[in-house]
Amino acid sequence: MRELKIVEIRVSTGDAVPLVVLAEVGGRERLLPIWMSHGGASAIFSATEDPDPERPAIHDLAWRLVQASGETLDAVRLTAYSDGQFFAELVVGGESLPARASDAIAIALRAGLPIECADEVLDQAGVASGEAAADAAPSEAEVERFREFLDSVTPEDFTGEGDDQH
Repeated sequence: MRELKIVEIRVSTGDAVPLVVLAEVGGRERLLPIWMSHGGASAIFSATEDPDPERPAIHDLAWRLVQASGETLDAVRLTAYSDGQFFAELVVGGESLPARASDAIAIALRAGLPIECADEVLDQAGVASGEAAADAAPSEAEVERFREFLDSVTPEDFTGEGDDQH
């Protein structure tokens, strides 16, 4: 498992599909773009803000339920990638519970836990982030190239659809 951190949450009011970009911490420093519903991206974005204790979002409620149960949330993991879909799990009290990737990420943010990712997921869906040194900030040119990549890439680019090579 590799640790990931959120580097961008892109939600648009237009027809664009919301996108969350995670970056590998250490290692090969790959990026993991995840397209999701507007609701999923909004949940992740709202998990970066203070919760409303009187009207909790579903990820806040789930986190409060775990806390109230006396169990511990041990880990949040992205476990698999297949046909453009990411699969996740929450490890609560040693038991693995399946979750949508967007919900798992939002809960990890609220709980202050790292997001773990299976190596196979990064191998399948990760994007090289370049040759930048681990402690150096990316250059303006690198940031611009990545933004151009995000503007031009589609979810189908990661599913293999339309690929003539096998």
